Amino acid sequence: MRVTTKGQVTIPQHIREKLGITPATEVDFVEEEDRILLVKRKGGGAATRKFTKLRGVATVKMTTEEIMALTRKDG
Repeated sequence: MRVTTKGQVTIPQHIREKLGITPATEVDFVEEEDRILLVKRKGGGAATRKFTKLRGVATVKMTTEEIMALTRKDG
């Protein structure tokens, strides 16, 4: 495995699957003596948790124009 000029590496698929690492998963690098460990951050960041709870919640069937009309001030 090689590191790109941007410092990126590809995590092998079997490791991503085993650890449940999907796009937007937050990870940390932990230094331990002469090695570095990649660990999945538990529960994600606060912002991730906040918005994950809201995913798919909007159920109002309004057009963009109707929503914009509600947010605009009168006159």
